Amino acid sequence: MTLYTVTIEDDCSSYRCSDSQTLLEGMENLGKKGIPVGCRGGGCGVCKVQVLTGTFTKRVMSREHISVEEESQGCVLACRVKPTSSVALRVIGQMKKSVCRVVEPSDVLSLSQPEDKQETTKWQ
Repeated sequence: MTLYTVTIEDDCSSYRCSDSQTLLEGMENLGKKGIPVGCRGGGCGVCKVQVLTGTFTKRVMSREHISVEEESQGCVLACRVKPTSSVALRVIGQMKKSVCRVVEPSDVLSLSQPEDKQETTKWQ
């Protein structure tokens, strides 16, 4: 298991995320109350983020929530993305209010979802 640093550009916070965790699972470990996690399967669009730099693997996401154009600009669903390097991201959509506020971090690790089709993408 490799750990990477994920930086949330909106509030300059960062967290460690393993290559076996989704970005959303890592965000939950920040300990911020009220992070909307939605379906955790790419179908609700609640966890929409824009990856600014870094590489990641991604699983299938609903086109209802991430268009081809948005995806080409680095927009993904945090529940469907696992880092393969350190990542900088911007929170967009419904999750922004909950993620971009200060609360003490948690040391709780969450279990990853079962694997399915993945694709590696690099943003810089």
